[in-house]
Amino acid sequence: MSEAPTERRPTSTVSSRLLDATEKLLADKGIRATTMQQVAETAGVSRAWLYRHFPDKSTLIGAAIVRLNESFWSGAIGELDQIEGFDQQVAAGVRIGRGAYDDPGTLLMRLRTEEPDDFAACAGAGVAGLVPDLALFWRPYVEAAAGRGEIHPDHDLGEVSEWVARVLISLGTVPSETIDPDDPDVVLRHVRRYLMPGLRADPRDVAGGLDTPLG
Repeated sequence: MSEAPTERRPTSTVSSRLLDATEKLLADKGIRATTMQQVAETAGVSRAWLYRHFPDKSTLIGAAIVRLNESFWSGAIGELDQIEGFDQQVAAGVRIGRGAYDDPGTLLMRLRTEEPDDFAACAGAGVAGLVPDLALFWRPYVEAAAGRGEIHPDHDLGEVSEWVARVLISLGTVPSETIDPDDPDVVLRHVRRYLMPGLRADPRDVAGGLDTPLG
């Protein structure tokens, strides 16, 4: 039996259709009431085809959460481009990232408020996809900072971009007893105290220290 025409589409197109369907169902029904069968039917594909792209519900909804989050980042380019200094850009990034979850009226905010446990589980499943995407988003800013001398020239900028992505995710989503992520001055001080010294340091000095016995 031949595949339905919609199931011969390029992978990226099918994934987009599945995520579009997921977002629509999440808006209408919420996380718990949305099923894989409903997503497949709404997207016009078979359940088997859906499972080829997303192995379970948490992964699917996590990917939808990541895409909703990324829409905030794409809208933040103009704002970040106007900020001078990589430390200030990263601090602004924490605020922007938190806005994706806390902006009143957004789907992310509604899901997070109404179904916190389910949201946390699915968002955690989506982080695996968010790290490389967020690192890619920040790569131009990392390269520009390196060009200005804010990052040591011997750092691997790909590693730096991923580190920045992980810092942003941690500060933006993980509760803390020492840092108020909604206080821009506190976040900026944290970035300047811990992130920027590491980026300015010669990585060869740090690597050499790894071979030195502790104690």
